[in-house]
Order: sequence, then C-alpha cells, then structure tokens
Amino acid sequence: MTSKNVPGIAPHAELAWQDGQPQSVAFGDVYFSRDSGLEETRHVFLRHNQLEERFAALRPASQFVIAETGFGTGLNFLCAWQCFAAQAPADARLHFVSAEKYPLTPADLARALALWPQLAALSTELLEQYDALTPGWHRFVLAEGRVMLTLMIGDVLDVLPRLDARVDAWFLDGFAPSRNPDMWQQALFDQMARLSAPGASFATFTSAGEVRRGLAAAGFDVRKAPGHGRKRHICHGWIAEPPSPGWQPPWYARPPQRWRERSAIVVGGGISGAATARSLAGRGWQVTLIERLPHLAGAASGNPQGVLYAKLSPHLTPLSRLVLAGYGYSLRTLRRLLPQGADWQACGVLQLAHDEQEAAKQQALARLGLPPAVVRPLDRDEASEMAGVALPQGGLFFPQGGWAHPPALVRRLAEHPNIALRAGRTALELSYDPAQRSWTASDESGALAVASVVVLAGAAETAQFDPASHLPLKKIRGQITSIAATEQSARLRTVLCGEGYVSPARQGRHCLGATFKFDDDDLALRDGEHRENLAMLAELSPALRASLADDAPEQLEGRASYRCTSPDYLPLIGPLAAARDFVDRYRDLARDATLKPEQACPWLEGLYVNTAHGSRGLITAPLSGEILAALLEGEPAPLPTELMQAVHPSRFLLRDLIRRKLAADAS
Repeated sequence: MTSKNVPGIAPHAELAWQDGQPQSVAFGDVYFSRDSGLEETRHVFLRHNQLEERFAALRPASQFVIAETGFGTGLNFLCAWQCFAAQAPADARLHFVSAEKYPLTPADLARALALWPQLAALSTELLEQYDALTPGWHRFVLAEGRVMLTLMIGDVLDVLPRLDARVDAWFLDGFAPSRNPDMWQQALFDQMARLSAPGASFATFTSAGEVRRGLAAAGFDVRKAPGHGRKRHICHGWIAEPPSPGWQPPWYARPPQRWRERSAIVVGGGISGAATARSLAGRGWQVTLIERLPHLAGAASGNPQGVLYAKLSPHLTPLSRLVLAGYGYSLRTLRRLLPQGADWQACGVLQLAHDEQEAAKQQALARLGLPPAVVRPLDRDEASEMAGVALPQGGLFFPQGGWAHPPALVRRLAEHPNIALRAGRTALELSYDPAQRSWTASDESGALAVASVVVLAGAAETAQFDPASHLPLKKIRGQITSIAATEQSARLRTVLCGEGYVSPARQGRHCLGATFKFDDDDLALRDGEHRENLAMLAELSPALRASLADDAPEQLEGRASYRCTSPDYLPLIGPLAAARDFVDRYRDLARDATLKPEQACPWLEGLYVNTAHGSRGLITAPLSGEILAALLEGEPAPLPTELMQAVHPSRFLLRDLIRRKLAADAS
C-alpha cells in the first residue's frame, strides 16, 4: 500500500524534470516560472507585499510573520529570508509558516535549489536540516535563531484551521487554480482572514476572478497589478480589520504579554530546562538557569546514552503526533549543535517485534505509508544484517534515529552568552512582586535571581512549589546498566529496542535498560535491576547477551534516576493558572461541560512549567523550549492547536472540574 492510499499521510512529491526544471506530475504544472522564477518571486511576493520597506521599518527585537500556502521548492522562503537578512534590524526575527501537502524529497529539493546559485548560502543551511518529512509540523531554526521556518505537512485546508498565529504577510502560492481547484476555495480565504494581523497584506501570482472575489468576500481589499514576464496580471491587497475569531477556550488562551523586560528564571538543569533557556536566550532574553545539583544533567538527563526514535501508535494519537514533531526537531537540533561522534550517532534504531501484539502493531504502522527514509519494516535476516548481530525477529527500522549523550546536549544548549548558570543552588521559594511585575527565586541564603518570568522545569520537584502543587506529577524510578563491550558485542551497529533497549558501544561500554519502578524513593543501585536489564537484553538478542562478559556485579556499572510523568503520559508545557481561582471561575462546567465561559483565565502572571517528559525527554524536551518561547513572544505556535492544548497544564484542572473531582473544593 502506498501513502497515496492512506488518509492523512502525505507522500513526497513526484516530479518530472523538463529542461532541468521541476514539474509536478500530480498537478501537471511547474513550480516556478520557466523564464525567471527568482525574479517572479521577487516581483509578486516581495514587491507586492512591500517586504523590503516593511523589514527595514521593523523595530529592534521585533518579529515579522509570513505565511505561505505552498512551500514547493522553498524558493519563496529563501527569497524572503535573503531580503530580511539584508533589510531588517540585526535582532529582529522572521517567522515563515508554510503548508505543503506533497513535500519534495531532500534530493529533489537540492536539485531544484541548485538552479539558484544566488541563494546558495541560504539553501545550503536549509538543506543541512531538511530530511524526509512525516505528516505534521516541523520547526527549523536557521540563521542562528534569527529565522524560524515552520513547515506544516498536510493539506492547506486541514492545517490552517489548526494554526495559531498572527500573520503580517501572505504568499498565496500553489499550483494554478485550473490545475489545483481543491485549494482555491472560500475556506482558504476565510482562514487567511482569521489568521491575519490588522493590516496584513497578501500577494498572489494569479488574478483569476474567483480568487479575487473569494478574497474580497473574506474581507481583503483586492487590487490587480501588472504581472511578471508573460503573465498579464497578478493581484495583491490587504485586510484592515480581520474578523473576530469567535469564542476560544480561555483556559488555553495565551496569557497577556505583561513582562517589563526579557528576563527569565529557569529552575531545572535537565534537557527541558536547558532547551527552555536556549530558546529564550536566542530571542534576546537574559536567563538565569538554576540547578540544585553541582552540574547540569545530573538527574534523569544524565544517562550516558539516550535513544532517539519515534515510538508510535498506528492510530497517530496526540502523543504519537507530538513524538513525530519532537523527533524531527531533536534530530535537527543535534545536527546543528553537536558533531556526530562521541556525543551522538545517527546509527539507526531497530524496534523489534518481540511478541504477537507488537508485531500486529508494527504491521499497522507499516500500512500508514510513512516515508521509508523515516521507518521501514525489516524481516529477521534483514534486521540481523542491519544490526550486525543475530536477532530472533525482525521489526521496524528508523534510519534517522540513533543515540545521544544527553549531558553533552544539555551543556551545549546552555552555552549561550545570555544564559547565566547557578549550579549547586536550590530554589526553595518563589515570590512575586506585582508592583515590579517580577519574580524572585530564593534559597536559604536569600535571593538567587530576579526576573519577569519563571519556568519550572525541575521534573517532579516542580510540584513542591505552592502554585504548582495541584499538578498531577508522579515519579518513576529507572535504572540503566552499563557493561563493558567485547570484540563480538562491538559489532552492534544500531540501537535495539523492545521491552528494553541496548545501544552500540560508547567509549567501550554498552548502555542498556531501563527498569520501571513505581512508588520507590530509593536511588541506590540494585543488582536485581541489573539482572532485569540483562534479561531484557537476552530477549532482544540472545547472541548479543552471550557475547558479553560475565554479569558479576563488579563488571557492571549503572545509574538510577526518576522519570517524571503525567496521568496521560503527555508533558506539561505552558502557563500556570491559580488553581482555586480557576475552580471558582469555571465551577459551572461541573454542571454543564458544554458552556462557553467568557471570563479570562486567572493566570499566575509570568509563571510557566515545562515538565513530565517521562522516558521521551530526548524527543519532546528540545521542542518544548520553542513552545514556551512562542507563548511568551506571541509567535506562531510550533504545533497545531490540538497538540498545544494536549500539553497545556490547564488540561488537568479542566478535566477534574468537569468530572466533579474539584466540585467540593469550589464550594
């Protein structure tokens, strides 16, 4: 079954190359003008959105948002980036959000962009991060954080209703209305109006009457202008007053931006805390990163090797879609920040079909039609050849995946001139000064830092602070085992996963694990849990287990730490509400969950959380920094609305209120 047969899965574009230029086989249309695609882009989209002038007029540290209805070869994006780099203030930021139903393969994109040597420096940076893309949203950090690209892989009429953004300029692009009538619908123009900031502009290469009438019906002032080359006319315009978005759940709304300065305290020096600090520092925030242990990544983020792969459900649940988005972002982050070698390896991951239930699940996943460059099934012999060791069964191979050394990633994330580290200090108390609109974090000796915003990223310890004490966080003990490699075990070339995992040797040792122990407050290493990990290894590969040295305790090393999880196994990322005021304000939902209250959510001003990443921290935590930065800066969200709500801390207050678990407290 190909991906073309599966609803919701977008295959890569099928191209025909004519005279060295790409043409879509599906639509029978070209991606850009045969005469001069570069000049046409500049004429239509840059000039008629007045981007050169608007970029030059941006205030320092401000942002500009462009949305596009068809990414294609990325030519429009690169031209906008080039113009922004030349005209905008050095500390301004460009956000480019683009939909694409049929993304180009990396090879096709490289071939198409090679036609424009004028853009080579920018296209090279894009191609270094561009890989096979799964359905969903993909965030790219370019130009050292000055340019953000969010690619929404899917039908434009599906992804735009799920976008949370305020767009300053629209690139209304796509194949011609006569070739792609499904896109050029009133629903598209209405979504453009919904997402537009006051005064937002648009430009498009077509002047078809139905397009102009549709835009006008959505509220845009539409003008015709001379086209480029053989094109007689284009159209462009703006919208002065976008329509009201209608009712939005107040408990998921973005808190008002009332911070007086770009300063933040981040409590917790693991992956989520370091990612938060890095995303904010890259936007000009002064960040104090407080870690209670003597060094960063001393708790759950301190394992010698963490696995990078996308453990998915064939139903593409919210968790699976979050994992796909986080997986791609983590891989791009590693490529940007760390050279492959001692600290990470894209060696691939084999998820073995260790029982009938797992085999059935993998068969269903294979039928989804995800790109084979992302995941593909292997039989036992193929899997054994790929792994370099004999395996008892086949499974799914994730070629992009591998392992990473989490402490190296954390240290690299925290290496920024805007980040000040306070290690070996414990934030015991938080106090807010409403007159100064500032938070103070203190320990037993007094103030540690003062800032406009606090982000609690200390795993389960987050709930020790009174404003976060209502969060349903739980900690689960996990122990990993480190064992010396042998000549035979060193042949392992990929990570193996099943009930447990084992990684190829790093610095002469394999990392395997990990145990899951609930309601356990002791972090001392246990021989029994080492034996559990070795038993899991024996199930993954009896031959690999037999090749390792004796399992005497003196041969084994390891570490134990706590994973922090939530009841739905999704992380908590976002602003905190005052729990008692929340219940008082929305108590009627316990009686009728269909009510649409208008009262604003009682936010705790400037207080956010980033926790409960569980065993998936290497996948979801790096992206979490971008989620928080988007909320604090009023930027386009890096995830669709339903996923932003799925990780929102307010979800548990809302659920418990509706289920009347909090009704007594509200009385």
